[in-house]
Amino acid sequence: MPDYILDWIGYLGSLVVLISLLMSSIKKLRWINLVGAVIFAFYGFMIASIPTGFMNVGIAVIDIVFLVMMYKQKDYFRVLPIPEPTEYLKQFFKFYKNDIEQFQALDEEALNKASVKFYVLRNMTPASVFIAEKYDENTLEIKLDYAVPMYRDFKIGKFVYENQKEYFGGLGYSKFIVFSDKKEHINYMKKMGFKEYPQMKNSFIKSI
Repeated sequence: MPDYILDWIGYLGSLVVLISLLMSSIKKLRWINLVGAVIFAFYGFMIASIPTGFMNVGIAVIDIVFLVMMYKQKDYFRVLPIPEPTEYLKQFFKFYKNDIEQFQALDEEALNKASVKFYVLRNMTPASVFIAEKYDENTLEIKLDYAVPMYRDFKIGKFVYENQKEYFGGLGYSKFIVFSDKKEHINYMKKMGFKEYPQMKNSFIKSI
């Protein structure tokens, strides 16, 4: 194999490993780092740098072990109602304000007045905030559905929208509605099973 191709393989491996370190999700970090380690191991053996090759094989094995552990781990989820605005919620909004506004508008006063508010605990850590308000007799309008970056892997969303149907049904609601014009937020809602509602612009609905 020509030397210049090997050089580019080495550059690619370095770039992939570097990109992996930018991931806020541990799972994404492990997957991308695994790809980078495999590329770099191949590069190391091809240039006869045995220590480099074996070191990256070791990194790849470590990534695989941790990924297997992650996929086998059963996370604990629980809804923790927010009966009224708390200092913790205020600080939560303050800390994550810029990130939240990439997905949804943050109107703290309106959110604090909403009738349905809860944290989602993941392994006893407050990993998400869900806030909604009555839209009509049967419909709950989602005002905020935000997961902190570390836990943004759709598991919380599936827990809320699939496992909590009885909870929302008990409140008297049979469907959700959400309004959004932000692409990333729309993509997330669609992955959660929301469908575009043609009668109203930028609106999406989902049956409970």
